[in-house]
Amino acid sequence: MPARSKSARPRVLARPRPAGHGALDSLTRLAPSGRSLSVGFGLIALGAGLYIGARSTSVFAVRTVEVRGAGPADAVRVRRALAPLVGKSLLAVGGDDVELRVLRLPEVASVRFDRAYPHTLEVTVVPERPVVVVRRGADSWLVSGRGRVLRKIVRGSAARLPRVWVSRDTELARGGTVDAAGGGAAARALAVLRSAQFERSIRTVQTGDTGLTLFLHDGVELRFGEPTDLLLKLAVARRALPLVGSGSYLDVSVPQRPVSGSTLNPKVQP
Repeated sequence: MPARSKSARPRVLARPRPAGHGALDSLTRLAPSGRSLSVGFGLIALGAGLYIGARSTSVFAVRTVEVRGAGPADAVRVRRALAPLVGKSLLAVGGDDVELRVLRLPEVASVRFDRAYPHTLEVTVVPERPVVVVRRGADSWLVSGRGRVLRKIVRGSAARLPRVWVSRDTELARGGTVDAAGGGAAARALAVLRSAQFERSIRTVQTGDTGLTLFLHDGVELRFGEPTDLLLKLAVARRALPLVGSGSYLDVSVPQRPVSGSTLNPKVQP
C-alpha cells in the first residue's frame, strides 16, 4: 500500500448559500433591535400621555379670545358667545365648539379659528353685509345679501341702503331668513349688483310678477325682469344708462334688445 504524503491536506468543499440569503441578512441588519422598538413605543406612549394630560389640565387653558374681521360691537358679541370656552384647554377646542356658538349670531356669515399657544384662541369672522332695508308697515329691518335678517333698525336709519316693501303678514325675526316674497329675491339680486360694483344709487327695489325693478335716485327706473343673468343685464345697463334721462325707464329684461322711454310715452329702443 503506497505511503500517504505528509503534505496532503483534507479538502473542504464550500456549501452553496441558499438563494436570497444575502438579502435576508441585509434586512436583518436594517431591522430595529428589540431595545429600539421598546424605546420607540415608550416615546409614543409618553407623547400620548402628555397630550391627554394637556387636554385635561390648565396648561393650555383659554384665557383670551381675539376676534378679527368684525367691528367693535360684533366682536363683543362673538367673545360673549365664546365665553363658555374660557378655561377649556386649547387642545380640546374643536371646530364645532366655535362654529355652533358663533354662527348663531345673525351678524356672522362664516368663521374660522386658530390656536395661539399657550392661552389665546384666535377667531376670524366674515360678517354678513346688509344690502337692503325691508319695510313692513312702520317697521324697518336690515337684511343681508343672503336674505338673513340682521336686526331691526330705527325708521329712517341706514339711509344709503335701498328699501323694499313687504306685506304686513310677512314674518321677520332677527336671525331668520326671508323668502323671495319677503325681500329675499331683492336681497340676493342686490348682493350680485354690489359685488359687481354697480355705481348708481338705488332708492327702492320692487319684485313681483313683473320681475326685478330698481328705482334709482336720479329718477331712472331700471327693469331687469326675471332676476337671472344679472351680470349680463347689468353690463348692458351700464352702457345704456348714460343715454337715459330722469323720468325714464330702461328695460334690459331681454339684454340683446334693451328698450328705453318715458314712463308715459311709447317704448323706444336706444
